[in-house]
Amino acid sequence: MTQSDAPRSGDDLPVLHTLRCGGYAGVARVAAATGLDEAAVESELIDLAVDGLVTRLAGPFGGWGLTDAGRAADAERVTRELDSAGARPVVAAAYGDFLVLNPELLDLCAAWQLRSLDGVAVANDHGDPAYDARVLDRFAGLHERAEAVCADLAAALPRFGRYRVRLAGALDRARGGELEYVADSTASYHTVWAELHEDLLATLGIPR
Repeated sequence: MTQSDAPRSGDDLPVLHTLRCGGYAGVARVAAATGLDEAAVESELIDLAVDGLVTRLAGPFGGWGLTDAGRAADAERVTRELDSAGARPVVAAAYGDFLVLNPELLDLCAAWQLRSLDGVAVANDHGDPAYDARVLDRFAGLHERAEAVCADLAAALPRFGRYRVRLAGALDRARGGELEYVADSTASYHTVWAELHEDLLATLGIPR
């Protein structure tokens, strides 16, 4: 057994896998994604760095990210988790349901960022609350269907339950007036959705 394969008593898979699905991130973002305490996340990241699985880049666009060894270790652990739980058929079916919803999500994000004015597509300056409300209502309709997909995933592998919480939180904040939570924040609905997409691909071993 190699050092990277050695079992841990902590929550290293959620931390490791968050970086796999979301890319470089700070402690606060990893904590928000995993639902873990920031101190616990930082401790896990330090341990993972000692094992050579993650590295930290300085600067405003830096943060913690996977090394090549970390990416390989994550793939091994996620596959082991999936097969040990016998969850592959459920996750594969949920991925198919997700793919049905994904084009609608992309269309809604486009409608949020651009709108038609006299037949010309222009940037949405969010100066028309009624227009934004209509788009958000459509997001809510999509979210109702996405919740069913997330519920199936969480029943198969509990770590997927965080997506249900994060998507609902982002939508609630957007409908409460924090418009960046639609598509313009690292915690936005669109960003969390993209991480879920990446997670499904990584979990099932499907290349992009």
